[in-house]
Amino acid sequence: MKKIINIILFILLIGGLSIANFMKKDGAFSEFENRPLAQFPKFTIEKLIDGSFTSQFETYMTDQFIGKTFWTGLKAKAEQTVLKQENNGVYFGKENMLLEKPEELSTQLKKNIDFINQFQEKNQGFQLTVSLVPTSIDLYPENLPPYAKTGKHMEIMKIVSHELNEQVQLVDPLEHLKQKKDEPIYFRTDHHWTTLGAFYTYQAIAEAMDFTAYQFEDFAIEQVSDSFYGTFYAKGNDHAIPPDHIDIFKPKKEVDYEVKADQKPILNSLYDDSFLSKRDQYAYFLGGNHAKTIIQSSVHNGKKLLLIKDSYAHAIVPFLANHFEEIHLLDLRYYNASIQQYIDEHELTEGLILYNSPNFANDNSILYLKY
Repeated sequence: MKKIINIILFILLIGGLSIANFMKKDGAFSEFENRPLAQFPKFTIEKLIDGSFTSQFETYMTDQFIGKTFWTGLKAKAEQTVLKQENNGVYFGKENMLLEKPEELSTQLKKNIDFINQFQEKNQGFQLTVSLVPTSIDLYPENLPPYAKTGKHMEIMKIVSHELNEQVQLVDPLEHLKQKKDEPIYFRTDHHWTTLGAFYTYQAIAEAMDFTAYQFEDFAIEQVSDSFYGTFYAKGNDHAIPPDHIDIFKPKKEVDYEVKADQKPILNSLYDDSFLSKRDQYAYFLGGNHAKTIIQSSVHNGKKLLLIKDSYAHAIVPFLANHFEEIHLLDLRYYNASIQQYIDEHELTEGLILYNSPNFANDNSILYLKY
């Protein structure tokens, strides 16, 4: 009788979940994971034969499974209970800190250095600076679980400093940030740095690019959110970790900005308040990722900066914008036109390439610097 009851309960559970999944309306976007969800794949005999339909259907079922956040959270908690160190590539660190498991370096790193060297050789009169930013795993190895893999920043920088054209200025903020590591310079639940971490790196970049950085006392600091949960929180699914907060630095000296991002309406701010009520609160900076963003300021000094970047740059732009008449941000993941032509058309005077170091090492879109 016990076996029969167990079988009936199992059938009811599986059957109930199957019926609930069948009746549930498919979602288009996951606010928790901050990404689009797979939709039901189109069926063809060819796709069934080559296996692509079943593969796409599996992805669809994984994305659309009812109560997915609950089940993945339960899985993460079970893995922590049996002392597993990570979930979905995120380590459960000490001090309520989530840290990203590093990827192994590939041949892409040296290719990306070559693309920058080729760009510099074609633009001899164009002053170029490269700043590769460490991630939190490089700053806080003491918070990693036992025997976890450590960060790759120092290994990356050793290769870059050896291979990079001497005419290109290289800024490594690692030692600068290490001096401030007791301050909240990285989010605990996200892969990005905080505005405070960006501020300290901005000072190092200003010294290399020969302009006078604002000091801490030149800003009024305002907390705009105390409920930020980042990408590590979604991947690690450890719901016991408290949220991060987001601060912004407003210059006491009045500066006006006009921001144009792709086809979006023109903004008069470096921040988009609408994202503070959404899951992706980091997109509050500049409204998130765009192929092209142009910032014009009331700083009329004739200096026009080209900024080739990943999303780490978004928190540092509000500091840089106080020193340039224009900043042109290009994200090469989405902007694939000629960089050379863009520089000539907009009469840009200098350039900055800013990425977090592991992203730079593995991003194959940097090849567009060649064109």
